[in-house]
Amino acid sequence: MASPTVSVVRYTALATGVFYGWYHHRTLQAAHDKHKIEQTVHHREHLIEEAKDAWRKRLVAPQAGVVTDPEDPRFDLEKLVAKWELES
Repeated sequence: MASPTVSVVRYTALATGVFYGWYHHRTLQAAHDKHKIEQTVHHREHLIEEAKDAWRKRLVAPQAGVVTDPEDPRFDLEKLVAKWELES
């Protein structure tokens, strides 16, 4: 049979270990959640940049042959203005 002092020390150590484990787990989980949120934001930003690049390529591709001569029957002012907007 253990003395009361040893029992108190044992249960105090047990309670301290349980509390430390709970606190440490909570700290690690918070750091993990923050990292996951940062990853998600970075991934979304990357997807947005890819979409913007694809959109720019889509807009630039058909305008490669824009006719700038107003006397040409194929001249389209809207395409010319759109090309100028993309260049600036």
